[in-house]
Amino acid sequence: MVSETPPPAPPGAERRRLAEADARGAAPEASWRDWGPYLAERAWGTVREDYSADGDAWRSFPHDHARSRTYRWNEDGMAGFCDQRQSWCLGLALWNGVDPILKERMFGLSGPEGNHGEDVKEYWWYLDGTPTHSWQRWRYHYPQAEFPYDDLLETNEGRGKDEGEYELVDTGVFDDGRYWVVTVDYAKAGPHDLVMQITVENAGPDEATIQVLPSFWFRNVWSWDAPTDVVRKPVIRSTAPSELTAYRPDAEELVLRIDGLDATALFCENETNTERLFDEPTTSPYPKDGINDFVVSGAPTVNPAGEGTKAAFQQVLTVPAGESRVIRLRLSEAREAGPASTAFDDAASVLARREAEADEFYAHVIPAAAGEQDARIARQAFAGLTWAKQFYHFDVRRWLAGDPSSPPPPEGRRAIRNGDWRHLSSHDVILMPDPWEYPWFAAWDLAFHCVTMAHIDPEFAKAQLVLMLREWYMHPNGQLPAYEWNFGDVNPPIEAWAALRVFEIDGSRDHHFLGRVFHKLLMNFTWWTNNKDHGDNNLFEGGFMGLDNIAPLDRSTLPPEVGVLEQADATAWMATYALHLLDMALLLTRHDPAYEDVATKFFEHFLVIAGSANDAGLWDEEDAFYYDMLHLADGTTIPMRVRSLVGLVPVTSALVFARSHMGALEEFVARGAAFLARYPAYATSVHIRSRTDEVKSLLALVTPERLERILGKVLADERMLSPYGIRSISAWHREHPFRVQVNGVEAVVDYEPGESTSGLFGGNSNWRGPVWFPLNTLIIESLRGYDESLGETHLVEYPAGSGQTHTFGEIADDLSDRLISLFRSDGVAPRPADARYPLLSTDPRWRDNIAFYEYFHGDTGQGLGASHQTGWTALVAHLIVTQRRR
Repeated sequence: MVSETPPPAPPGAERRRLAEADARGAAPEASWRDWGPYLAERAWGTVREDYSADGDAWRSFPHDHARSRTYRWNEDGMAGFCDQRQSWCLGLALWNGVDPILKERMFGLSGPEGNHGEDVKEYWWYLDGTPTHSWQRWRYHYPQAEFPYDDLLETNEGRGKDEGEYELVDTGVFDDGRYWVVTVDYAKAGPHDLVMQITVENAGPDEATIQVLPSFWFRNVWSWDAPTDVVRKPVIRSTAPSELTAYRPDAEELVLRIDGLDATALFCENETNTERLFDEPTTSPYPKDGINDFVVSGAPTVNPAGEGTKAAFQQVLTVPAGESRVIRLRLSEAREAGPASTAFDDAASVLARREAEADEFYAHVIPAAAGEQDARIARQAFAGLTWAKQFYHFDVRRWLAGDPSSPPPPEGRRAIRNGDWRHLSSHDVILMPDPWEYPWFAAWDLAFHCVTMAHIDPEFAKAQLVLMLREWYMHPNGQLPAYEWNFGDVNPPIEAWAALRVFEIDGSRDHHFLGRVFHKLLMNFTWWTNNKDHGDNNLFEGGFMGLDNIAPLDRSTLPPEVGVLEQADATAWMATYALHLLDMALLLTRHDPAYEDVATKFFEHFLVIAGSANDAGLWDEEDAFYYDMLHLADGTTIPMRVRSLVGLVPVTSALVFARSHMGALEEFVARGAAFLARYPAYATSVHIRSRTDEVKSLLALVTPERLERILGKVLADERMLSPYGIRSISAWHREHPFRVQVNGVEAVVDYEPGESTSGLFGGNSNWRGPVWFPLNTLIIESLRGYDESLGETHLVEYPAGSGQTHTFGEIADDLSDRLISLFRSDGVAPRPADARYPLLSTDPRWRDNIAFYEYFHGDTGQGLGASHQTGWTALVAHLIVTQRRR
């Protein structure tokens, strides 16, 4: 159970802005959060933009279309800002003078093009950011040589899944240091008064020229309705030298100014170049790629009248070797813009003040004891979360039916995906797993994001958890949406855990929030019990459960005629879900006794599920581990003897609570005692004992004795214990692969510490050996719970076979430190996460820029998968902030 003592609120300007934004509630237009970095790094290749007959989103809208084709649902760009409705966007374009196209968005390979699925092929970082976006910093390294688009594509396509990915560093474009270091800083003078500073450093040995094109455009909302429902079109006009005015039919005019008179304003329309893409007449001679074609090839594709729905200031900079140039812009509402002559008088002071305030803010968030390096890691992880907030627009009903202004979508599209989710309608700013590789919400990822976000912005974290439970997201049957590729997929029910942790981090005081999510979670829990317990025996299914390829079989597509897979992880997740709802009910009972009945229900439900997990075949006494059980149609039962995180999820099913809290709940205590008297086996199947002083009690699926046996089997260097955390599958399987025959087909699982060697689940993630943050974090938390209940006298051998003994708390601390060490560097040896490329963590221009990868090599710690996964990998900041100091 969480603490009831609220933490002291740190002082400072950013905290005051947060309080002001929170107080405004339903008036976001006046809030400091209204403008932010809500522009995705990628909108092409998404399900939303796919109107094809076969559902191939990558080929339906490829990167080559992005510069010329209007997006239907949301925009993308580099270093972008927009408002919460994304009515307008501010971003950056660059041209090195030799590339075939402007650099307006990050380049990467689509799922079918990469040898391990989709993968971005650029280097940029989210270096800083505050919750109100009063201060943000972004950095990008742009080659001066022609960008090797074709080389990256062809070389990766030619590699097999057993080979590493071919990255931009491998092409040699950075070998002689000829690149631009482009830093974009944003600082708000007020909620709707934004200073943008672009710093361009020539890292090369010779003078070089670059074109910098800060760009402003409107999201196209006028091309989709029937001619009878005309949407008034906004317009951007040049209203003075170095000044643009954006006229919006439904909102205040905006003024964008650039400091200096040597910039040229260019205009086109945010409308598709149908002639280039589809060999059809265009609606405008100045289409979306008009500025690109004008700059790169001199085509007459910008509007000489000085107006459009997309505009850019063109600035040509020649910079000597090692020197930098600075460009400043200011975007304001017209009524606040003031005279042009003084627009930049206070720009430098606004930038300096907001950065200093960010320093002050994070000094209160990150403990001083963390040290300088860990503080930098945590701060950049938090920054990545602020940049991962993206405007997400998707009306599934309209997407399935098509727009009135467009031809009807092909027949059969509803059968491809999401046909049962017509109620889902999103028009919100949501934390995304990765702004490029995963520019769409994922419900279970989001739960982890919110826990870390709560350390810097608990109100936003709470709002995100509430949002996913609202009726325009949650299915009427109680299921939560997974992600746009298939909203009906099933992920672990982790939202209750996240709500409790956010509640705790916020001071354990917002019972209104807790009650609000509790009622919706009851619906989701009921959906699980009604749909994922095939045998009505409290042993649950669920499919891949977010762990992709961890099993020998695709757990999501097992045909019913083959059999039923009763899953150790799904069953444990449901036991944990019951515990968390029990915890919520107990907390809410202190304010409303009506919740006492529900607390009793979840106490009993936990015991029933945990009893089944322990006594109905999932636990293997000889191996001291939990396994999935495959029940074939012919009556054969096959245990899936893979030592993986699947079998460690039961360890996370534990709740610590204070015995004193039970004193007033006489009916709950009496009913619990009566239930155990009626079913005495549950008292021995699970752990419900407490320390002798009875200050803390532990209710756990796994008894301490079993936990000690489990850890002794897996937490050894040659097993699941990596130098950088717990592996997803034991390294023992390197020499001892698990094999199973189903319907005459052999399925195999071995230890693959790096990227996946199969195409299962797209091939862009791998749970067969690498280290992942989310489950490591849950295991660490659970071990601390055991320690809190059992005390310092309970010692176990760790690492297994070492002869050394430690408390569960000390083991948790060591695991936490192993995870954090992935990002540490002494400046000489590369940090483990970047071990493959020493340039990234030893070169002075690179080493302080940290990439937060999706997962990590089980042996070396090399970062793999998505490289901006400050979704759940941002949990490193949570670990640093909550780390016990010894």
